[in-house]
Amino acid sequence: MSRAEAAPTVRPVSPWWTLGLLRNELTTTFRRWRTLALLAVLAGVPILVGIAVRIETGDGSPPGGGGGEGPAFIAQITNNGLFLVFTALAATLPFFLPMAVGVVAGDAIAGEAGAGTLRYLLVAPAGRTRLLLTKYATVVLFCLAATLVVAVSALAVGALLFPLGDLTTISGTRIGFAEGLGRALLIALAVAASLTGVAALGLFVSTLTNSGIAAMATTVGLLITVQILDQIPQLHALQPYLFSHYWLSFADLMREPVYWDELRKNLGLQALYAAVFGTAAWARFTTKDITA
Repeated sequence: MSRAEAAPTVRPVSPWWTLGLLRNELTTTFRRWRTLALLAVLAGVPILVGIAVRIETGDGSPPGGGGGEGPAFIAQITNNGLFLVFTALAATLPFFLPMAVGVVAGDAIAGEAGAGTLRYLLVAPAGRTRLLLTKYATVVLFCLAATLVVAVSALAVGALLFPLGDLTTISGTRIGFAEGLGRALLIALAVAASLTGVAALGLFVSTLTNSGIAAMATTVGLLITVQILDQIPQLHALQPYLFSHYWLSFADLMREPVYWDELRKNLGLQALYAAVFGTAAWARFTTKDITA
């Protein structure tokens, strides 16, 4: 037998197989009770905010007595329920949304290793790089799904408890309800994009351990630490490089004209975090001894 005849045949991985792997990952992720519980909590936040504003403004006074407390959009909710979408996203973005993403990302690789299923996944023809990319794509799609859950829940509650119609931008100009819905969608997409840096960080942490709980706790702990650092005035030189620094820049989409500077900085920063920690996760995962 010649050497050419003895060489094994390497078959390329079909794109359809890759899509099937992604579909399987999405199905597995969104069927977990933990994921459903996280989405339920996120959907409940706009409900609580809407009910609280409705109760507090039952006498027609502005929320918080008009003292300017709370998110910038909250005083406008009673005039237009669409503002509940912006308020809910502003309320969930600092902690609830990134925490949910951190839990899913932290469990992506470490959870498989802890359950003893990671070796079986690697037996398939995908390879480590393709599996890692599929895991990250799944987490990014969860970022989008989680953000849309908050936005849709807020829109439904806002329509139920408050009037809808034309709305006033931060700049004081009036826009139609249809344009307001379009901006709400853009804001939801901007918030989802703001979470991609956390997703890459969580995926990297997930490659460092075989314990899903440890990876999730570490990711959430890093998230809290970064949030604290972003509030210390003495660290102002460092803060523009923290992934959470420009998160609330989505409010600039409610200006007329739209201010794009900080939005671009936010997207660029998230892309940088995704590239750095995505590369680190790849370097770690492709050289890691898989024992579970």
